[in-house]
Amino acid sequence: MTPAQLAAELTDVSEALTNRMGTHRVDLENLVRIPSVSAPGFDPAEVRRSAEAVADLLRNRRFSRVQLLEVDGAHPAVYGERLDAGPHAPTVLCYAHHDVQPPGDAAAWQSPPFSPTERDGRLYGRGTADDKGGVVCLVAAVDAWLAARGAPPVNVKVFVEGEEETGSPNLQAFLTTHRSLLDADVVVLCDAANWQPGVGTLTYLLRGLVDAEVTLRATDHALHSGMYGGPVPDPVTGLAKLLGGLVDDHGEVAVPGFSDDVREPTAAERQRIAALDFDEDAFRADAGLRDGVPLAGDPARHPLERLWNRPALATIGIDAPSVAASSNTLQPEARARVSARLAPGQDPKRALDLLCHHLATQAPWGLEADVVPGAAAPAFVADPGHQAFEAAEVALEAAYGRPAAIAGVGGSIPFVDAIVNACAAADGTPAPALLTAVADPDTRAHGIDESMPLDDWHRACLAHAYLLGSLARTELS
Repeated sequence: MTPAQLAAELTDVSEALTNRMGTHRVDLENLVRIPSVSAPGFDPAEVRRSAEAVADLLRNRRFSRVQLLEVDGAHPAVYGERLDAGPHAPTVLCYAHHDVQPPGDAAAWQSPPFSPTERDGRLYGRGTADDKGGVVCLVAAVDAWLAARGAPPVNVKVFVEGEEETGSPNLQAFLTTHRSLLDADVVVLCDAANWQPGVGTLTYLLRGLVDAEVTLRATDHALHSGMYGGPVPDPVTGLAKLLGGLVDDHGEVAVPGFSDDVREPTAAERQRIAALDFDEDAFRADAGLRDGVPLAGDPARHPLERLWNRPALATIGIDAPSVAASSNTLQPEARARVSARLAPGQDPKRALDLLCHHLATQAPWGLEADVVPGAAAPAFVADPGHQAFEAAEVALEAAYGRPAAIAGVGGSIPFVDAIVNACAAADGTPAPALLTAVADPDTRAHGIDESMPLDDWHRACLAHAYLLGSLARTELS
C-alpha cells in the first residue's frame, strides 16, 4: 500500500485525530506541569504523581487494565492496553517515559520550565518533547482509532517508564516481573528525534555507552600553593593532563586499543548517510558552535559517520574549586566523570575495562588514582529492511507528506536492547524496534528552553495512528 492510499483509507481516523488535538494538548500541558525529575535529590512523590496522572490519562482515553507497575526501589511505570483486534492480529508494544531531566538554572529559561508556554509555534517546558510529548502522541494515536472506528486494528500495549532519564536502572526488573504483560510482535519507542523539522524519521542506529569516575589524590589536606607549590604536585592540573590524554589532536579517542573493535560502516550505511541532505552550517548552528571552532574527529570521515559510527569521549563533570570560590591553594584531590559513546561492534565490557585501566595507570607524577566504573551498554542497530520498517516508512510519509528519513543517532538509549530481547520470538529473534520521534534538532532536550514544534507534533500523532493501520496489514513473523 502506498502512503497516499493509506492516507485515503484512513481519512476518518485522521479527521478524528485532528478534531481532538486541542484536547491532547491540554493533556500534554497537564503532564508537563508535574516536575517528575527522577534523578536523586528530587522529590520522588512528584514522579509518582506523574505516573498517576499518566494512568488517569489512559483510563480517560478508554484504555483497559490500566495500572501502575512497581518493583522495589524504583519509580513507578504505567501500563495500559487495548486488545480488541484478537489473537491473530499483531500486538504492538508502545514505549515512552514520563520522567524528565532536572531543569537546571530555572532563571535561565525564557519561561518557567514546568509552565508550558507557546512561542512561535513551539511549546516550551521540561518534558514537552522528552518524553511527555511522546506519551501523549501514542495515546492520541489509539484515541483516534477509538473515536473513528471503535477500536485500533492491532492489539496495543502501552508501557510508560519512570526512570529513563537516570539510565533505566530497574528496567530489567520491570521486564522480568511483568514479563507476561509486555509480550509483543513489534515495539514502537517514541523517544528519538526527527532528522529535520517536517521530516518523519526512523532511527535505526544508536551508539553504546560506558562511563567512569576518576579521583586523583596527592595529600590528605589542602596546602598553601606558594609555600608548597613546586615540590608538591597539583591534583587538579594532574587531572587536566590525564583527561587531555584521552583524546588525540582531532578529538578522537586515544585510549590504547579502545577503537580496535569498531565496525566500519557498511556500504548501505554510507548510502543512508549520503541520502540525507546534511548541512554542516545548519549542524553548527544547531550546536551553537562558535565561529572558527572546527568539527572534531577524523576530518577524512563524514560528520555523520563521526557522530553515529565512531566512538567519542567527553568529560561530563569535574569536582574542583570553582573560580569564584578559588584561593591560592593546592587541593588534596580532584575528581572527574568521563563518558564514552561506543560505535557499532564495540564490546562495552571491553571498552569499560580499557577506559578504567587507562585512568588508573596514566595519572601523572605518581598521583594516587581511584577509578569507579559506571554504566556499560552496547550500540543498537536495527534492520531497516524489516517489514515493520517498511510499514513505518509508509505511515510516516503519509503523515508528513515526504519520504521518511532513516537515520542514526549519536546518543544512547540502553533500554532498547533490553525491551526487544524481552519481546523476542520463540526462536530468540529480538522483536523489531521502531524508534520514532516528536522532537526535532532544535528541541534542546535536557537543556535550557526545551521545546517541541506543535505542527510536527500533530504530524507525529497522525503518523502513529497511520502506523497502527499500516502494521495491521503487515506480516511480522
